[in-house]
Amino acid sequence: MSAEGVALESASAAGAALESAAGVTPESASAESVAPESASAAGAALESAAGVTPESASAAGVALESASAAGAALESAAGVTPESASAEDVAPASAERAASAKRAAPAFTRLLAHARPHARVLALGGVLTLAGSGAALGMPLMAKYAIQAFAEHRSPAPALLLLTLAVLVGAALTATGGYLMCRTGEAVVLGARERLVARVLHLNVASVDRLSPGDLLTRATGDTTLLRTVLSRSLVESASGALGLLGTVVLMGIMDAVLLGVTLLALAAIGAALALLTPRIRRAQTAAQDAVGAMGSRLDRALQSFRTVKANGAEDRERAAVTAAARHAHDKGLAVARWTSASDVATGGAVQLAFLCVLGVGGARVASGALDIASLIAFLLYLFSLVGPLGQLTEGWIGLNNGMAAVTRLTEIENLPGETPQPAGRAGELGAAPIRSGVTFTDVAFRYAAATDGDDDTRPPAHDGVTFAAPPHGLTALVGPSGAGKSTVFALLERFYDHESGSITVDGRDIRDWPLAELRAALGYVEQDAPVLAGTLRENLRYAAPDASDEELREALARTRLDELVGRLPDGLDTPVGHRGVLLSGGERQRVAIARALLRHPRILLLDEVTSHLDAVNEQHLREVIRDLAAHTTVLVIAHRLSTVVDADTIVVLEHGRVRAQGSHLDLLERDSLYAELAATQLVAAITHR
Repeated sequence: MSAEGVALESASAAGAALESAAGVTPESASAESVAPESASAAGAALESAAGVTPESASAAGVALESASAAGAALESAAGVTPESASAEDVAPASAERAASAKRAAPAFTRLLAHARPHARVLALGGVLTLAGSGAALGMPLMAKYAIQAFAEHRSPAPALLLLTLAVLVGAALTATGGYLMCRTGEAVVLGARERLVARVLHLNVASVDRLSPGDLLTRATGDTTLLRTVLSRSLVESASGALGLLGTVVLMGIMDAVLLGVTLLALAAIGAALALLTPRIRRAQTAAQDAVGAMGSRLDRALQSFRTVKANGAEDRERAAVTAAARHAHDKGLAVARWTSASDVATGGAVQLAFLCVLGVGGARVASGALDIASLIAFLLYLFSLVGPLGQLTEGWIGLNNGMAAVTRLTEIENLPGETPQPAGRAGELGAAPIRSGVTFTDVAFRYAAATDGDDDTRPPAHDGVTFAAPPHGLTALVGPSGAGKSTVFALLERFYDHESGSITVDGRDIRDWPLAELRAALGYVEQDAPVLAGTLRENLRYAAPDASDEELREALARTRLDELVGRLPDGLDTPVGHRGVLLSGGERQRVAIARALLRHPRILLLDEVTSHLDAVNEQHLREVIRDLAAHTTVLVIAHRLSTVVDADTIVVLEHGRVRAQGSHLDLLERDSLYAELAATQLVAAITHR
């Protein structure tokens, strides 16, 4: 690259720098694990579609229309279009080729993909901005004519008028183009955030388990904001700087080729320095953004467990941990600042060196009569005007590096496995027929994945050949010690995770054959911690059934004995419940979660320890509600209280991921020692609680 930087009369140096800023390096190419032949074919297709070589495309600022063609060529090389890639009937081989092509796409191409819907406006804004920069090229030339007019005792008015006109027109064009670019940048940020949020919410649960909410928030806010800076400023600054640099060099060559040669020697040093600094700036910026995400994760951990932190007097420890993460982010930010400052010094130092050389050589040429003083002054003005284009190139390259880091982090989320988005609905809308065959687990095996990539996960399987059947229109209770795999039964039924082997059927149909939205609409799931969302009580109750009628709402409130609570609240159902339902008691939150599930009119009801926060009176009432529901609904309940399971039609005893026994309460008391032990201890606990 340094050799190309010497020949600055061509734009190939700017192209090479832009390619480097875009992350198109041999290292990044190999990091994508793309076969060299495939990468070469994709690169050839890109060049063919764009109609330019990489160098000329970069020198021209990479027109967005060419980027669109390049994206289309990449899709063509992958053998799949965006529409066909998202379709459910894409052949596995085609889907794999599409995923491979997406991974192989350079970060710069992925960045431009965000701008493709706004290509026309971006192109117009870029053209106006470039035109404004072009108008500035004529200013030193007009200054030369003005000086010559003064020297020859002529009126400098025409030259000064043209100089003023160039200033005004250039300013107007630059301002208009800048506004269009900034407006489009905001639109790009909005689109990126909408896509990222949609992607995050449609990730599968296993993927989210391995992510930090704080880091996700950083990606959705900070990283997407960087896209605005890159698309509204950095791209145009790079293109404008390249054009300004090229135009200035050409005009300097017209004035004096000798002084141009002196200047190019100094500019070659800039090209070499930037070729060395740009990859380091990119790596430093990526590390800085990762560090900010880690700090957000650490702070999110403390805020999500705020009461626990307070109760355990851990404020100082958490503060120290967040502060340490903030200092780490600070150190990474300083690394960015160091490399950025080095690039600024290299640019400014080269210009100052060129000025001294040009002043010395130019002064000698003026003394010899080979150059007039007006031309020397104009040449020096052009030399100093190089500071602008070089600064634009430097800032543009740094901005592009930031954008590449942001795009890489956003792409990491896009490449995570997700669920196919489907419209939500109520069970009655997606299949009103009652369950006829219940729920069946047959030799099901499942193991939770490691918390992070590369972890040595030696944990035992959560399910190791689980087999049982829950009859329709009845109550099936799951009991066992902690870690036996009870909650995993519900997680697999909801398809939060996919079992590794065996089969799970609902109504005689394998759950993998159910459309995901239809399956979940048929299930009503009350989680153990009974989460309540920030908002009003009405919003929480209707969260699973937005179209529930007021009559259905009143019935659910009465069945869960929440009508008394509503009567006490200042604004009734429209009373805010606070963050995570903090203004409600544990029992009230649990009953809200149950009422929410009832409003869904589920065909299968999953209750995970739903009586843990209830007093004896409300527990007895809930047991009656469950019995009523079991008459026409398949109900599965996880319970540690004996009182919750004694009336179950079937009790399944789990231990170490296996079913060790199943039957009725009295039957299991006689023939299963673990159940007898659980029943005895829970009975004592229940009596003590009462």
